[in-house]
Amino acid sequence: MLLFLLIALTVVGLLTLWLHRRLVVAPGWATPWRYAGSLALVLLTALAVVTAAGGLRWGTAEDTRPVAAVALSWLVVALYLSLILASTQIGAVVLWLVTPREDRAPRLRRFNRATAPVAVIAALGATAYGAVAAADPTVTRTTHTSGALPAAFDGTTVALVTDLHAGVVHGPDFARKVVDRVNAAKPDLIVLSGDVVDAPFERHRAEIAPLADLEAPLGVVAVTGNHEMYTGSTAEWLAEWDRLGITVLSNTSQVVTRGADSIRVAGVHDREGTGDFAPDPARALDGTSDAFTLYVAHQPAMAEVSSDRGVDLQLSGHTHGGQVWPFGLLVPLQQPMVEGFAVVDGVPVITSRGAGTWGPPVRIAAAPEIPLITLKRG
Repeated sequence: MLLFLLIALTVVGLLTLWLHRRLVVAPGWATPWRYAGSLALVLLTALAVVTAAGGLRWGTAEDTRPVAAVALSWLVVALYLSLILASTQIGAVVLWLVTPREDRAPRLRRFNRATAPVAVIAALGATAYGAVAAADPTVTRTTHTSGALPAAFDGTTVALVTDLHAGVVHGPDFARKVVDRVNAAKPDLIVLSGDVVDAPFERHRAEIAPLADLEAPLGVVAVTGNHEMYTGSTAEWLAEWDRLGITVLSNTSQVVTRGADSIRVAGVHDREGTGDFAPDPARALDGTSDAFTLYVAHQPAMAEVSSDRGVDLQLSGHTHGGQVWPFGLLVPLQQPMVEGFAVVDGVPVITSRGAGTWGPPVRIAAAPEIPLITLKRG
């Protein structure tokens, strides 16, 4: 972990120095503008690092939430600044090659003065667009057909709520918005497939209080995600879910009945879990082979260790659909799918882009969603 932090800080430091060079030094701004640009880069980067490390602890969570949102959003601004300025630097190199030596310095300065503001405006615009998009999770509808589905469950709807990431950035207002939209869809069953929370229990317990109002005739179930494991409060969070009326599937399954027919809903801990919270697919799926089985696992990769166990449909999240372009291109390095529907090692899997965000409250080319899945017999 220490090595990872050192590498991350080194990368952030080098990136900040490069941005300083391209935005402040290369354009040759007047001295007051240089000081202002340098100070802004240092303060924003330092605040983002402190926030990401969990260092915003004054006052209440509501006091620090706006600061955390701005600080973490800066990471997206810096990403797009880097991508845009990297492309403009290619143009600067071309300009340098085709310009007589005595004219290079003034021409490059004029070029950098023209492109730096454009890069800032474009990066800020893209991030603002992504912040607006991230605040509006919508219900998306899809259908899954299976011959194993009992007749009584034909037409059953399942709301898949994943990656809420309640905590530092997402407060109870965001959870309330998600709850209201889920309830308005009138699902028969609600599944929370992990990363419901993203912060220590003692400071952020209130963020998920609205989940107590989730309504579904067949119940509300949940499994852990990797961020429940990172909070240091896994047991406390699971106890709170139970208090809110959410059935926690801890490597277990439950029978759901309609009339004379029944299905199984099984859930497994995230693969980042250890000890009492280590994933155990064999235990979770024990005794489910004789019934249609919905399998809830935070990461779609869990299908790779759960094949040939009678899973009829796995429901997952974790990927965020990449959340911010171009990170969706990197998801396949860790997961067998990015979003939507796929068959993974013989297991049908639906993976949601998730309702919330991790880190920056920004989504670009990966809109937040709450899938409503209609189960059909066929």
